[in-house]
Amino acid sequence: MTERTYRRVLVLGASSGIAQAVIRRLASQGAQLFLVARSAERLAAVAADARVRGAKEVLTHPQDLDDVDAHPSLLDRAFAALGTVDLTFVAYGVLGTSEDCERDIALTQRVLLTDFAAPALFCQALAMRLVGQGTGTLAVLGSVAGDRGRKSNYAYGGAKGGLAVFLAGLRQRLYRHGVHVLTVKPGWVDTPMTASLRKNALYAKPDRVAGDILRAVEEGEDILYTPGFWRLVMGIVKAIPERIFKRFSL
Repeated sequence: MTERTYRRVLVLGASSGIAQAVIRRLASQGAQLFLVARSAERLAAVAADARVRGAKEVLTHPQDLDDVDAHPSLLDRAFAALGTVDLTFVAYGVLGTSEDCERDIALTQRVLLTDFAAPALFCQALAMRLVGQGTGTLAVLGSVAGDRGRKSNYAYGGAKGGLAVFLAGLRQRLYRHGVHVLTVKPGWVDTPMTASLRKNALYAKPDRVAGDILRAVEEGEDILYTPGFWRLVMGIVKAIPERIFKRFSL
């Protein structure tokens, strides 16, 4: 990735661990950034760090991205500020175990909205603007959890799986218009989002994932498993027949 190619970047969920790692790398390349997140305080801290690291310009817009009615005005602000948007990184989400979701239907609703419906609707609104400019890359943070439903997190996995299918269709739709769509499928990442979970050797650091994402953007990849071994792991998981898989405790 070079500053020349990706000068103007829109980041949604800018305060998430992976997004911050991506922003740090982009800032060091002198990118112009438009950052969006729910918390104004956390957003200000991320922006200040990006400026110190060398970003050409950092603009912020606090917003709850679950408010889908506000997506058009957000896009108006971002495009007015940046002009052409070279790269959009959608990186917001929420975890929810099946146990917690079964106890609290409101949490289930939030997981399905935040991890699927809201980002899908945003990407749909953004798509037409990218078609209009005839260029641009849309990179969206999914999860390996979306590759197969498991009893431990089927609401989260279902939302991420739905998002992956949506992006596959959008990718095909936008390809002929010169717009690139990248679906990012990380495995376990050591971020504040997973702070309550017990860590093991399979957990990756956010900077490792950020490097993989920016490389995949530069190389025009369609689907990124990060770290790369997750492609093999999930290939094996998906190959297990359902009549066998349903007996596992995963």
